[in-house]
Amino acid sequence: MTTSANELYGSPKRAISVILPVLNEASHLEESIHSIISQDFTGELEIVLAIGPSSDGTELLANELAKKDSRIHIVSNPSGRTASALNLAIGSSHFPIIVRVDAHSEIPKNYLSLIFTVLTETGAVNVGGIMDAQGRSIFERGVAHAMKSVFGVGASRFHTGGGAGEVDTVYLGAFRREALMAINGYNEEFIRAQDWELNYRLRNAGGLVYFDPRLVVTYRPRSSLRALAKQYFNYGRWRRVVARTHKKTVNYRYLAPPIAVLGSFLSILLGSLVAPIFWIPVTLYILFILFASKVIGKSFGEVICLPLILLVMHFSWGLGFITSPKSLVPRAQ
Repeated sequence: MTTSANELYGSPKRAISVILPVLNEASHLEESIHSIISQDFTGELEIVLAIGPSSDGTELLANELAKKDSRIHIVSNPSGRTASALNLAIGSSHFPIIVRVDAHSEIPKNYLSLIFTVLTETGAVNVGGIMDAQGRSIFERGVAHAMKSVFGVGASRFHTGGGAGEVDTVYLGAFRREALMAINGYNEEFIRAQDWELNYRLRNAGGLVYFDPRLVVTYRPRSSLRALAKQYFNYGRWRRVVARTHKKTVNYRYLAPPIAVLGSFLSILLGSLVAPIFWIPVTLYILFILFASKVIGKSFGEVICLPLILLVMHFSWGLGFITSPKSLVPRAQ
């Protein structure tokens, strides 16, 4: 019989530390903080901002916000790396429940109350919900709808929704401090994919990672094709590192983009050099992209943008996975 976190650590005190890794987030930080301090949670609350070296006035804004609310604390993150920021924020926090929120996301009014309830009722060591991508421009809305579709990102529940239950990983996360401390927090060698890697170690230590669709976090997607390509290239690159480090984490969903890249390349090459019949795979893939764009798009503008958005998401992720060098994390070889 598996021992629950409630049995191992006891029921958590009604006190929450919200931690945010922050780097060049001047345009979103105030909205994100407002969503935290407006919570209906009745327990103790503190907010720890780990600020990286920003060039857009983020640190000045953060200091102004901290002056207005004594619950906001600031720590410096000289490296600017996310995993380092999270560990620094955890180390500066005090309460038994640690909730991660990103500076470009917003949480609903009942989010922290739900977190406390779900952690207590399930005995999980980490809980999370839906990454509800919401765009403002036509391009951003297209990206948002692609990020919430199985055609864009596969069937991960934190993207596409689904029933509550045990999962491999969740978006952001709300943790029991003892469980995080037991595995020494985030692995700072991972510049990306820290969540995947951390949740694997939490599960490997016997902990339950739990998804609840009532936990909805508003996420602001990238606003340009170049930024989107960079984001998904790094996703693929670092997901390969996780696969090298923890070989049991590989599944078909993560292999689909690199297979699409290699299959399309071979189809074009063989179709050009050998026989036209080899054009069939890439033709089918293009038809799939057009069909998916029609299904996903909620407006004419989105349908026009989505073929390129989906291609960039799939191919950037796939190329990142294929070209990921072993030197990124030497111990993951």
